[in-house]
Amino acid sequence: MFGATSLALAFSLSMDSFAAALGRGAARGRSGISEALRVGTAFGACQLLMSVIGWGVGVSFAGTVQAIDHWIAFALLLSIGGSMVRNALGGAADDDAAIKRSNWLSLLTTAVATSIDASAVGVGLAMADVNIATTATLVGMVTFLMAFGGVLLGRAAGPMLGRRAELVGGLGLIAIGAKILVEHTLV
Repeated sequence: MFGATSLALAFSLSMDSFAAALGRGAARGRSGISEALRVGTAFGACQLLMSVIGWGVGVSFAGTVQAIDHWIAFALLLSIGGSMVRNALGGAADDDAAIKRSNWLSLLTTAVATSIDASAVGVGLAMADVNIATTATLVGMVTFLMAFGGVLLGRAAGPMLGRRAELVGGLGLIAIGAKILVEHTLV
């Protein structure tokens, strides 16, 4: 499995990261290339690692992870998205020290939450004949590029949206979490 199928898989897995990066760039209107690199690296690395972790778990015991992964992703995205919505609706002035303190934790949590589907896919890849190193690397690289672009695109849209950007970003994360939950519970 390489070529068009692997590329399609990589783009599919990167869509949640793109949406989250778009919201992040819009909410933090002052985001530049360094922020885009940081977000792209975090999201790409998490997608790569979660694909490999899922593959490893799939090789060991597939059923256990698939039973709860969607609940974990939903809880994490609801928590972060809810916090963004609360901040946007609260109208409190941005506290630069608080943003810096929560920035890394928020970024890492969002990157992990949007990568949980990659772990589920990794479990499935364990059942297929794939070179996990090549496939996971492609997933990580495409996600890096999508998240990088998402931050920059969000940055451009952020000034037009103002505080609504954080609200839209938070609601977007909640919607992604709900989508993951619905897709996995209706199957």
